[in-house]
Amino acid sequence: MHTSHPGSALPVAGPRPDEVAVDPAQLRGATLASSIGSALEYYDFYIFGLATALVFGPLFFAPFGNASMIVGLATFGVAYVARPLGGFIFGYIGDRWGRKMVLLGTILLMGSASFLIGLLPTYSQVGAAAPVLLIALRILQGLGAGAEQAGATTLISEVAPPKRRGYFAALPFVGIQLGTLLGAGTFALLGLVDPKLVQDWLWRVPFLCSFILIVTAVVIRLRLKETPVFQELEKHNEVVKNPIVAVVRSSWRTVLKGIGIRMAENGNSSIYSAVVVSFLGTVAAFKTDKAIGPASLLVAAGVAAVAVVAFGALSDRVGRVKVYRYGALFQAIIAFPAFFLVTLGQPWLVFVVIAIGTGIGVQACLGPQCSLMPEMFGATRRFTGVALSREISAMVASGLVPVLIGILLSVTNNSWVVLAGFSLVLALITFATTFTIRETKGRDLTALEDGA
Repeated sequence: MHTSHPGSALPVAGPRPDEVAVDPAQLRGATLASSIGSALEYYDFYIFGLATALVFGPLFFAPFGNASMIVGLATFGVAYVARPLGGFIFGYIGDRWGRKMVLLGTILLMGSASFLIGLLPTYSQVGAAAPVLLIALRILQGLGAGAEQAGATTLISEVAPPKRRGYFAALPFVGIQLGTLLGAGTFALLGLVDPKLVQDWLWRVPFLCSFILIVTAVVIRLRLKETPVFQELEKHNEVVKNPIVAVVRSSWRTVLKGIGIRMAENGNSSIYSAVVVSFLGTVAAFKTDKAIGPASLLVAAGVAAVAVVAFGALSDRVGRVKVYRYGALFQAIIAFPAFFLVTLGQPWLVFVVIAIGTGIGVQACLGPQCSLMPEMFGATRRFTGVALSREISAMVASGLVPVLIGILLSVTNNSWVVLAGFSLVLALITFATTFTIRETKGRDLTALEDGA
């Protein structure tokens, strides 16, 4: 096996992969494949989150009565407990056998679980088996999602031209907004239908429709080529046999930094979407308006689709860390005013708050994150490092935090201060973490050492 100095790049004869002319066809294919995967993941995310807020309580958790919202949020969050395990499994595969293989596996696992949720019997039909099956499929969703975004960011970053990596790495995340639009749009339409019909069977349709995205994604991903960086690792026998051990030995500090920078983006994304949609049901003016939450997410998704790419491109000009830092600071500043405004009972304020919080605040972190995360890790352990950073943070910020919020809301008579407080703390954690990270803009991704 070839041995390189830990601070060196791969010993490539001639130009390094980052200096080789970009293959336009490969770049287009990688962008499309990553975008479809992001769309499916966030379509799943939103339809499950909205179904949890709007229909799963009486259908699957009827015996829990008034506590059904907390149990539902716990079920929503259980996927985030499974995601780190998915990150371990698929991160290992991605660094050991290639990025393409993982992208096929994650989409099949994640999509199949969503489709099967649409076929589940309810509590009234099979009793306790219904919530058990729902939780089991939610765990499978989490395992698949545990490396989907890590795969997307790693793939596109290793294919994109270095000087425009921020822009191209952010493009697939427009798929997040597509998934949001599809998921929130579907439930916005369901909000206009007779609630009894939705409870009876119509809630199943959004889950069954995930089959279309699965087939599309698999066809596209089967045509993908392996990234130039991984090809060079194979060529020079630099592929590590156990990337998890490599991360634990050499990159644990980088993983901690990766977890820290995701708190504001990932946590507030969940708060503004799944948690706020549930919270709106406790505001007197919105108790009978089931469509306002999903409809506001539609507007926010439209804003975010433009903003995520704009912030990614901005990070190519001024640096990843600077854009990220001010995005986290913005989220901290708006936390208390935003959630207070939601309680005033004005629909237009809900639209404005969620559009600014999700469409601007969250995207100001996500835009630069798409390229920053892969640039933070060395070539031999990049997939595993990114996957663990993303999914351990997701377990905490999008899994544990909504459950804690649900519990505190129940004991504080649904005080908006709970939402604002969590949002502020998550933003400040990320803001502080940005001061521990070196700038990585334009980094050579064949480098074997970490860049953070």
